[in-house]
Amino acid sequence: MVALDQIKYELNQYQKPLEEVGASLDLKNKGYRVEEIEGIMEEEGFWNDAEKAQNYMKELKNLKDTIAGYEELQKRFEDLYALIDMVNEENDESMVDEVREEFDGFVKEFEDMRISTLLDGEFDKDNAIVTLHAGAGGTEACDWASMMYRMYSMWAQARGFSLELLDCLEGDEAGYKAITFQINGTNAYGYLKSEHGVHRLVRMSPFNAQGKRQTSFVSCDVMPDIEEDLDIDIPEEDIRIDVFRSSGAGGQKVNKTSSAIRITHFPTGIVVSCQNERSQYQNKDKAMQILKSKLLILKQQENLDKTADIRGEVKDNNFGSQIRSYFLQPYKMIKDLRTGVSTSNADAVLNGDIDLFINGYLKWLKQGCPPYKGGDIE
Repeated sequence: MVALDQIKYELNQYQKPLEEVGASLDLKNKGYRVEEIEGIMEEEGFWNDAEKAQNYMKELKNLKDTIAGYEELQKRFEDLYALIDMVNEENDESMVDEVREEFDGFVKEFEDMRISTLLDGEFDKDNAIVTLHAGAGGTEACDWASMMYRMYSMWAQARGFSLELLDCLEGDEAGYKAITFQINGTNAYGYLKSEHGVHRLVRMSPFNAQGKRQTSFVSCDVMPDIEEDLDIDIPEEDIRIDVFRSSGAGGQKVNKTSSAIRITHFPTGIVVSCQNERSQYQNKDKAMQILKSKLLILKQQENLDKTADIRGEVKDNNFGSQIRSYFLQPYKMIKDLRTGVSTSNADAVLNGDIDLFINGYLKWLKQGCPPYKGGDIE
């Protein structure tokens, strides 16, 4: 059967890349590390330091998940090969569509794993702290911020990641002027660092009485949630700590007492806030953790290569500074202006299917960030 022979030919093209992915994952040394951690866990007093024990448990889970993921992918490759041979022997054309479906599933799983091998940055494994700021566009921009928050929420849910709201400032009429949230999951920051920058939306605004096409902007700041205690000294005279009443969306999830914390760092102008924890002390600890992470990134900006990998270029939140354009009228098109990756399936993207852009960005980074010469769409 010609169709089946074509699938087998395409499958053969993945044999060497599959081996290369396995080599890049360094599975042998990961296996040694698993044995080492399991030995540490058997030592007396392992749970005396709960935080240290939890870090070991997290590392162990990540290692085992990586090893099991590759073994399952390799088995799927072998099973698919056996299925093709079986269908060939039985000469059952009715099975061709099922074989193609299995092959497409293998390809998607393989590409996901190959992309994960690109996440080798110092902080890529960490959780991600995302802050959205509405820019030019007024109420429309605030609504755009809420749309982006929903997009990232649905992306996180589809990946099995959890999302924790840290702080929000609602818009006067709709959406958010600013919202900060944390996405927890393996390599969350490694994936979401692609989203750092200004996002431009063009649509017929529901807030415009004349029904005119309107452009709005939202800046997306993505930082790693660095869990270890950072050795950064912050003099008391360099900061101001304000306590205020928690507010915004969230219902019972947001504490309404005066426990929210805002920290202003005078030397840099950085302002961080947290209101979602249940006590003032917890909010202060989380806000200080975010501030230290931001200061660490600033400190490392002396190394330009590392800065580009961690935080990306900081741009103004208005025209001419966007990294990605979302056109919903008069036609639908979303285009990343760094990588040139685009899609007309805007509804899927706004419903959280942003892996196309994440994968394109990670490949673009590995290629040395070559300039895209295609320009924006109007």
